[in-house]
Amino acid sequence: MNKQEIHVLGQQLHQALSNGQALAPLTDTYPDMTLEQAYEVQLAMIQRRLDDGQRVIGKKIGVTSKVVMDMLGVDQPDFGHLLSDMLYADGAAIAIDGLIAPKAEGEIAFVLKEDLHGPGITVADVLRATDYVMPCFEIVDSRIRDWKIRIQDTVADNASAGAFVLGGQGVSPRDVDLACVGMTLEKNGEVVATGAGAAALGHPANAVAWLANKLGELGIGLNKGEVILSGSLAAMVPVKAGDQLRISLGGIGSASVRFV
Repeated sequence: MNKQEIHVLGQQLHQALSNGQALAPLTDTYPDMTLEQAYEVQLAMIQRRLDDGQRVIGKKIGVTSKVVMDMLGVDQPDFGHLLSDMLYADGAAIAIDGLIAPKAEGEIAFVLKEDLHGPGITVADVLRATDYVMPCFEIVDSRIRDWKIRIQDTVADNASAGAFVLGGQGVSPRDVDLACVGMTLEKNGEVVATGAGAAALGHPANAVAWLANKLGELGIGLNKGEVILSGSLAAMVPVKAGDQLRISLGGIGSASVRFV
């Protein structure tokens, strides 16, 4: 792929996001796209959103479970950017017609009080640099038709980021064993998923350390004040208009969201 093709794909993904019309898998046209090229497409898409007046307020980590890695044929997670228009408060109503094929994931969000610049970042560094952790819903959404994705497709599509909802409270990561935190996710009053912090690369702070070190290879840091979504603790849950979801994280708190 050349620079022009990368630019065009970034434009196409931005347009798909804007008009809610999914694209055919990018890897159908570019089967030899590398991960590095996919991240270049992601940055081209993000630049369009910045041009529209959005701000980067954090990052998300995806593909943190071995099941998903095996499904996509990779041995590492991926990452995407969180933009200012993606953030919703606890209890918010999200319009379903602004999304294409949304699914919800329960996660632990980290809010940084110090910069984290890799390489060489450890779990201890992550915990020291974190102001607090919060319960979080990530609403993933694919601009690739019918979620028919290879890892290059989802990376190019900003790691399938759609929106995210933060709970109303946070706790110090030093006050809770993040690997052992239990999660319960309810949909319309029924428990539909359970998990634990260890589902995110064995410990959610491992995922954040991976991200800091991966970005360090690219000359990018994680900055004070950024929100980092550390990865899903259970399977994705499809959502539609009328659904109400609630996540509870032991020792951390809860968050809720509804779709209209």
